[in-house]
Amino acid sequence: MSTFANRQDAGQRLAEAVEKLGLADPVVLALPRGGVPVAAVLAERLKAPLDVLLARKIGAPGEPEFAIGAVVDGPAPATVLHDETIDRLAISKDYVDAETARQLAAIADRRRLYLGEDAPADLTGKDAVIIDDGIATGATIEAAMKAVRQSAARQIVLAVPVAPASTIERLRGVADQIVCLSAPRLFGAVGAHYADFRQVADDEVKRLLRQARS
Repeated sequence: MSTFANRQDAGQRLAEAVEKLGLADPVVLALPRGGVPVAAVLAERLKAPLDVLLARKIGAPGEPEFAIGAVVDGPAPATVLHDETIDRLAISKDYVDAETARQLAAIADRRRLYLGEDAPADLTGKDAVIIDDGIATGATIEAAMKAVRQSAARQIVLAVPVAPASTIERLRGVADQIVCLSAPRLFGAVGAHYADFRQVADDEVKRLLRQARS
């Protein structure tokens, strides 16, 4: 049986759990696209601002799916690099700089698509609540949390409906607090834990973000 009916169901159940933390001044940050419907429910429940947290991997030369790092947007966009991998593969600084710039430009385009010219949320002194609809390996969300750590957020809370137990254990060293409703040891794919896991369209992301800002 699926654990969650859909992303809205997951958001409602996650909101109940996060609400118990008693966060003083939360800002909800969703990883698009699938994290936005989950986060929208939670932001409404907490009466908190909702923003997106856009991350892009930096791929190795000739192997774009092999990550040597990631870039994450924000008031001061951050880069997280896997220095050992870069050294092992003898990847030049010029390549890393060029690829970083290319991915930051792609992030800027995506942010304009979703939010127009709105600036990223100011996290200074806030409780940054990072949301996705589920985690598999956790590589992207780990990079996102490390980037948010470079902001002046008071603390980082990772809140997800479902993730493998091993991934959650690894991420405990990155987040200040973790809320995960289901952490099975036999995981499979994120979608296997939802009865309805249809793709979230860009228009739906834009609608939910506009609704949250109104």
